[in-house]
Amino acid sequence: MDRYLAVIPARYASTRFPGKPLARLKGKTMIQWVYEGASQRFDHLVVATDDRRILEAVQEFGGQAVLTDPAHPSGTDRCAEAARIMQKRSAIPFSHVVNIQGDEPLIRAEQLDALLSCFQVADTRIATLVRPLEDLADLQNPNVVKVVLDKEGKALYFSRAPIPYLRDREKMNEGFRPAYTHLGLYAFRSETLDELIALPPSALELTESLEQLRWLENAYEIQTAKTSHASRGVDCPEDLERLEKDLLL
Repeated sequence: MDRYLAVIPARYASTRFPGKPLARLKGKTMIQWVYEGASQRFDHLVVATDDRRILEAVQEFGGQAVLTDPAHPSGTDRCAEAARIMQKRSAIPFSHVVNIQGDEPLIRAEQLDALLSCFQVADTRIATLVRPLEDLADLQNPNVVKVVLDKEGKALYFSRAPIPYLRDREKMNEGFRPAYTHLGLYAFRSETLDELIALPPSALELTESLEQLRWLENAYEIQTAKTSHASRGVDCPEDLERLEKDLLL
């Protein structure tokens, strides 16, 4: 039987927004927004943090959290440690681990459903979400990660660069959508997650600063599911201010 563990990695340190998980949005911390959104679909849910302030904040609203090594290089490594802790603590053999970004306070249940639907394909080992590219400006924006897919919805490549190259830009204006934007929400088979964190950083990963390229470079397939909902991530205080204004409308 499939058993899913959802993990929300939450670091206190951030270059652009220190203490981001504890920033308040309409009276609740951002990590509480994410936790409550994820709890719509997951019975087993934990925040994986490197800071006791976040741990205590989660426990205060009745959530579950664990302290993990502050030296982890990525959220994926933090998820893997949290999964080991939770499996030992609960004695539940989790078949899948879901990595939910701690800076997506408006995560939707429909997005989580779409992500998990990837495992209806029997050989899926890694799953993630994509959204049709709608704004031509996003194609040129290095902060918006683009992905191109094969006919089965598997990722061919992720890039900060505009992929594919649009030789005929008018096609984009006519509604042609050759690429998708990537939403950083992942699900892994547990044994696959253990394999991924054992891989050394790859050349493509270091070039683009995109961890998922390490997986592709090592011949792991990434199944995608499409969503129509835009990401509402918070990278800086200004993002939080805009989001608060939108929620008040």
